[in-house]
Amino acid sequence: MAMELNVTKFNIDAPQWDQGTFIGRLKHFFNITDPRTVFVSEQELDKAKLLVETCRAGSAPPGTSEEQLRYAKKLYDSAFHPDTGDKMNLIGRMSFQVPGGMAITGCMLQFYRTVPAVVFWQWVNQSFNALVNYTNRNAASPITLTQIGVAYVTATSTALATAVGLNLYTKKAPPLVARWVPFAAVAAANCVNIPMMRQQEILNGIAVTDENDNKLGYSRKAAVKGISQVVISRISMAAPGMILLPVLMERLERMPFMKKIHFLHAPLQVMLAGGFLLFMVPVACSLFPQRCSMAVSSLEPELRDSIVNQYGDKLHYVYFNKGL
Repeated sequence: MAMELNVTKFNIDAPQWDQGTFIGRLKHFFNITDPRTVFVSEQELDKAKLLVETCRAGSAPPGTSEEQLRYAKKLYDSAFHPDTGDKMNLIGRMSFQVPGGMAITGCMLQFYRTVPAVVFWQWVNQSFNALVNYTNRNAASPITLTQIGVAYVTATSTALATAVGLNLYTKKAPPLVARWVPFAAVAAANCVNIPMMRQQEILNGIAVTDENDNKLGYSRKAAVKGISQVVISRISMAAPGMILLPVLMERLERMPFMKKIHFLHAPLQVMLAGGFLLFMVPVACSLFPQRCSMAVSSLEPELRDSIVNQYGDKLHYVYFNKGL
C-alpha cells in the first residue's frame, strides 16, 4: 500500500530541479513554458491555484499525490504572476511565447522586402513584446501607464528605425543580408524596451537579500545586472531562429518544387520558427539563474557600508530576482 503524502512537510515552492545548474534550470523552464498549458481551461487553472494555496497552508484533499501537486504548481507557475498571484493575460504568459512568437517571427522573416510590411510586422512584434514585458513585470517596482507608453513608443520607434534604415541600406546587398535585418531590429528594440519597461528598478534600485531572504536594501547596480541578463536572454531567444532560418529558407527557395508552392513559404517559415522557439524559450530563460547574486564589494558604497556595519565581513554576496 502506497504511503500517503505528508503535505505539512512538502514544500510546493521548492524547485523540483537544482537551479544552481544550467540543466536544472532548463528542466524547470521546459516545464513552466510548456505551450500546451495555453490550452488548459480557466476552471482547471483556478483549481490548480486553489490546490497550490491549500498545500502552502499545510493541507490538501485526501489522496492527493505528489504528482498532482507538481502538475498543479506547473499550471500555477505558467498562468499566475509570481508576485501578486493574479492570473496573467494569456498572450503575455511565457508559455505563449512559442505560439505567439512563431507566428510573428515567421511573418517578420517572410515579409521583409517592402517598407510597409517591415513597419507593420515590427509594430506587431513590439506590441507583443510590450504586453509580455508588462505581464511579467516586477510587481515590487510598479510602473505607471505613462512610463509603459513611453517604453512602448521608444522601443517601437527604435525597431522601425533600425529595420527601415537597414532595409534601405541593404537594397544592393546580397539577399541573405537583407533577410537578417529583422533580427537586427529585434535585438535593438530589446536593448531599449526592457530597460525602459523596468526603469523604476534602475532609478530606485531592486530589493536585495541575504541567502535567507532577509531584505538588506535596494541596489541600482543589482538592477542593471539583472536587466542586462534579461536583455541577453531575450536576444538569445530570437537569435538562432532569426539567423539560421533565413539561411535555410534561402536554400529551400532555390529548389524547383519550392518555386511551385510559393504560397506555402510563409506557413512553412512560421512552423520552422516555432520549432526553434520551442527549444530556445526555455534555453534562453535558463542562461542565468533566476535568483541572481552579486558580491557585496560590487554594490553602491552606501549600501555596502550599511551591510558591513550590520554583518561585518560575514556576508560576501547578496541575492535578488532578476525577472524574465
